[in-house]
Amino acid sequence: MSNPELTLLPSERLAEFSRRVFEHFGIPADDAALASEVLAASDIRGIDSHGVARLHAYFEMLTAGRINPCPQLTILRESPSTATVDGDNGLGLVVGPKANEIAMSKAEDAGTGWVSVSNTNHYGIAGYYVLKALEKDLIGWSMTNTTKLVAPLWGTERKLGTNPIAIAFPGKEEPPIVIDMASCSAAYGKIEIALRKGAEIPRGWAIDGQGQDTLDPGEMIEEGALLPLGSDRERGGHKGYGLAIMVDVLSCVLSGANWGPFAPPFALRQEIPDKQVGKGIGHFFGAMRIDAFIDPDEFKSQIDAYRREMQSSHPSPGTDGPLIPGDPELEAEKIRSKEGIPLLPAVVEDLRDISKHTGVPFD
Repeated sequence: MSNPELTLLPSERLAEFSRRVFEHFGIPADDAALASEVLAASDIRGIDSHGVARLHAYFEMLTAGRINPCPQLTILRESPSTATVDGDNGLGLVVGPKANEIAMSKAEDAGTGWVSVSNTNHYGIAGYYVLKALEKDLIGWSMTNTTKLVAPLWGTERKLGTNPIAIAFPGKEEPPIVIDMASCSAAYGKIEIALRKGAEIPRGWAIDGQGQDTLDPGEMIEEGALLPLGSDRERGGHKGYGLAIMVDVLSCVLSGANWGPFAPPFALRQEIPDKQVGKGIGHFFGAMRIDAFIDPDEFKSQIDAYRREMQSSHPSPGTDGPLIPGDPELEAEKIRSKEGIPLLPAVVEDLRDISKHTGVPFD
């Protein structure tokens, strides 16, 4: 890392700081360790927008009493392969992993497991949950709705969240295929990073308050909106819009959470909806036991073959060849495990501010 503006810190040190901050707010030790693990997974995989850069938002919400530090999860409905869970307004970094465990446990017993969650909060990266499924030799699914930030196709107002989706398939000899994506053109965290860097954002990511394309991240944050994946009809924006609706229905309508523009904010500075149609935000988790469908070795061998076939394509000009979902994160993990996590000055200042107010040492 040659950028002199970046501070490099070991992932373990950042995770310890996060854990102690969560414990400061009365979050039980095991839950605090779980929450810090989710943030660390984001940083180590190169998803800077959802790691410790997000810790200040959690700090603010906990300080304001907007998140329950000691939630008691309740299963509202249940069948051998499904459950609806109420997260008791807990930290999503705790509620999410526990609900995901229920889905995986059901898959191990019934072949598949599906859990929809209400009354919860921001749960970090969607990819964390499918990686946990891979550890149990399962196919994992994860999705969540978020605060309204995205305009519907041909609309100008924020009506949808970034609504990410993740799914992972284990390989046999090759690394797994890990798909983790927002259903909008870019995750909101990337807009925040561009603002911190003083950089422009690519065309097609966002619109300003008048519905016009903007390259200014500040215009999007102040009055504008993100665009669905694809940005407009000609580039497939209707598909990203459809994926966002799918996430809303499975995570929220199915669980009794707030969908669309009624989702509560994950940061204090964001607008609070004037009404509620459910409880909190929602998540949806799925897990599938491979041997419930096909011989696991045969499946994994085919995933290896699938990966190799995609990589055999002749590289397009100026590239290293076809991208396999999950590989950039895997490469980031190899580098950051050795070199540390690069932090922008604004993130370092946020962490110092948390330290000042909580007494948890950072420097």
